[in-house]
Amino acid sequence: MRIAITGLMMVTLGGAAFAGFASKKLGAPLANGRTAVALLKTPDGRDAGRAMAREVVGGLRVTVDARGLTPGDHGVHVHTIGRCDAPDFMTAGGHWNPTGAKHGSMNAMGPHEGDLPNLTVGTDGRGTVGVTVPGAMFDALIDADGSAFVVHASRDDLMTDPSGNSGARIACGVFAKS
Repeated sequence: MRIAITGLMMVTLGGAAFAGFASKKLGAPLANGRTAVALLKTPDGRDAGRAMAREVVGGLRVTVDARGLTPGDHGVHVHTIGRCDAPDFMTAGGHWNPTGAKHGSMNAMGPHEGDLPNLTVGTDGRGTVGVTVPGAMFDALIDADGSAFVVHASRDDLMTDPSGNSGARIACGVFAKS
């Protein structure tokens, strides 16, 4: 069910944004596209992988390569402030939401730019996810106070505002231009 929902989110978002990019495919790489990387750490400082945001046609491509996490589904989001102070990473602020939309791809008034599909972590502690966020702007991501990438303890229900009931923040990294 989750895979079908994620696929629907991509089609809906892509369809809405695609109209303005008839000559180029949404999400296609840009020759001079900028990138930012967030090195993820747990509250005790252990390496938990990395997230990358890359400029693409019509938005940003956000990818995550996580490791050392508990198996299962985890909510993952871009957060509005580039700070990751342990133990709870609350310094990262709320979800990155430049347009003021509600949370979640299953919310009729969502999703916002900080929403991403759930990250599924296998029994080996590793998981990956990638999504193109239509309309998201690199300069808004790397603004005066930066932004962070956060992994949550529980799965995101993709509907409840403001956080999808995704639980505690268990890993965090600050995006830096690369």
